[in-house]
Amino acid sequence: MNVEVDVFSYENIKPSSPTPTHFHYYRLSFLDQILPPVYASFRYFYTKNDAYSKISTDTTKSFSSVLKQSLYDVLTRYYPLAGRAKDKLSVDSNDEGVLFREAQVKCELSDIVINPNPAEFKKFLPCDIDGMHNLTFVVQVNYFTCGGIAIGACISHKIADGTSFIMFMKTWAATSRGQTDVYPQFQASILFPPTSNLSGFQPETSMIKEKLVLKRFVFSSATIEALKEKYTESSDVEGPLHPSRVEALLAFLWSRYVAATQENCGHKKLNLVLFAVNLRTRIEERNGLVGNLRAAIRKINNEYVKKLQDHTQHLDFVKGANEKVLKQDTDPFNFTSLCRFPIYEMSFGWGNPMWIGRVSLPFKNVVFVGTKSGDGIEAWVNLKEEDMLPQPP
Repeated sequence: MNVEVDVFSYENIKPSSPTPTHFHYYRLSFLDQILPPVYASFRYFYTKNDAYSKISTDTTKSFSSVLKQSLYDVLTRYYPLAGRAKDKLSVDSNDEGVLFREAQVKCELSDIVINPNPAEFKKFLPCDIDGMHNLTFVVQVNYFTCGGIAIGACISHKIADGTSFIMFMKTWAATSRGQTDVYPQFQASILFPPTSNLSGFQPETSMIKEKLVLKRFVFSSATIEALKEKYTESSDVEGPLHPSRVEALLAFLWSRYVAATQENCGHKKLNLVLFAVNLRTRIEERNGLVGNLRAAIRKINNEYVKKLQDHTQHLDFVKGANEKVLKQDTDPFNFTSLCRFPIYEMSFGWGNPMWIGRVSLPFKNVVFVGTKSGDGIEAWVNLKEEDMLPQPP
């Protein structure tokens, strides 16, 4: 269905107290510099009961005012989000404020979540998710005719990854409930110093200009267990190599993607799996796809992070990889897992969201998100239409 969304309010939310002058210059880290200019985004859907039944007995406190007041307060701790990106090196934390929009959606929440159409979800966001923007964080609150609500939030990938984004949203929600015990530390540029020399490298080159289609596939726990059995690999050293839930789904989806694209193009290509890894906690992670994936992840240890802090080697690697993709018949495919992240723990005082939606990014990628019940996984698959997988059985 074609969803009509009318924006009726624009406001700049500034920190409740001025940011000290010595915090105004926020340096981007090297890892931030090499990321493409896109926004990470989520849409949090709340039903009418969740949104209103637990609001304070003070009837003057509307959903809107609670969100705005808590955002005023939390921005004093997350001051770069109220600033403006100046260049490829820094953010001016000048307290210009966060764009806060409100919109009326001319349909019921059930029309969206029962048969979701990700192509419509961008209407719930306050800006385009790709392109050059100087706003670092933006919000749109969408009100459905049934009383349901969707919060669409975008954060510049230049200053935050998925983990940072989720933790900020949790802190904002906690602040609205009167809990203010989280104080972030902005040390990325100390751990990974920026460079003034990015000659020969343009982060935008990894973005696809062709139209991509986003679809959601829901895998039940029973289906996932069957895939784990299917992709168990033999090992002469340590016995059978049992894949995790994410590894099994990755192996399944990537093998289907390779089969589909090879058939469409009529010849074999070099296919690359790119899997996002959280550098904050590096765990010890051998043969088939599962084994190769674990072997690659295992290399990202403390020594690897130390080398990453000397950006020269990593920048040369990224440049080389980009050149291969651009000049050769190489097909990269990105995977990200948010299954262990507390994405549903976003209560602003009236209950957690009943569902979370995503939108298409300018990359061929798959994002794994745990279902609200926790026993299944949603795979958000973003591909060219001719390469899109059919609905799995």
